[in-house]
Amino acid sequence: MWKGRDVISSRDFTRHDLEELFDVAKQMERYAKSRVELLKGKIMGVAFFEPSTRTRLSFEVAMKRLGGDVIGFSGAEGTSVEKGETLADTIRMLDAYSDIIVIRHKYEGAAKLAAEIAESPVINGGDGAFNHPTQAMLDVYTIWREFGYVDGLNIGIVGDLRHARTVNSLLETLVNFDVRVFLISPEYLRPRAETIDYIQSRGMKYSFHNGLEEVIHELDVVYVVRIQKERFLDPLEYEKVKGSYKITLDVLKNAKTNLIILHPLPRVDEIDHKVDATPYAKYFKQAALGVPLRMALIYLILAGP
Repeated sequence: MWKGRDVISSRDFTRHDLEELFDVAKQMERYAKSRVELLKGKIMGVAFFEPSTRTRLSFEVAMKRLGGDVIGFSGAEGTSVEKGETLADTIRMLDAYSDIIVIRHKYEGAAKLAAEIAESPVINGGDGAFNHPTQAMLDVYTIWREFGYVDGLNIGIVGDLRHARTVNSLLETLVNFDVRVFLISPEYLRPRAETIDYIQSRGMKYSFHNGLEEVIHELDVVYVVRIQKERFLDPLEYEKVKGSYKITLDVLKNAKTNLIILHPLPRVDEIDHKVDATPYAKYFKQAALGVPLRMALIYLILAGP
């Protein structure tokens, strides 16, 4: 059952939940650039305390495509937060004006706090370095749309796997499927211990690798996140790894013909622009699918069975 649920962590959702969501999202694709009056009169409150392009815009477009309206803000500038209003009070006000709330915040646990305060359902649009559940839903949905299935695939995740909340949520979502995951990063940028403990407890098949070239021939999916330069205490250490985690045509010379490359975006220099013209590049399609996926999510929460 989706109706009335909060979406806070990827750990809260089962394979059945995801398959139901994906089926509805596929139906919503026909309305991704039109309008259907399924949620006429409903209002979504958007509280984005952190910068966002794709997540915020796709949520707003999704609600409008469903016939609803959107209120809220992107950034604390011009809001009462600048005057010292607490997160709790901001959420209380937004709850009074909205039927559903989407929040993005730099602090881990902000979405959970919002859900505890609000009577309306709350969706986590990304908080801290740990949770971005709707991005993970979108990532797996894209894989499902491209292959028609998820089970049996080899999925490589490349880059800064420690600090990217998209990676954490993706791993916690993929435990619902029979996949093998290749974690490709420097040792000190591997996923956090609690994430590894969780996927291990769920029986996920995974392995660590230092370079993409050694496993590229085995992969069906390459999921790329940028290496976050600002996280390195020693700039020389960053210089050692940045080039080896860039996806180029040369890196892809031994790839499967049906390989797909995903990226939550924005990218910096981790995917060469020449890759954009190849059949492997699915990251812009992935971003576009964010609208029907989030249409399905909003609809199921507000009007689903």
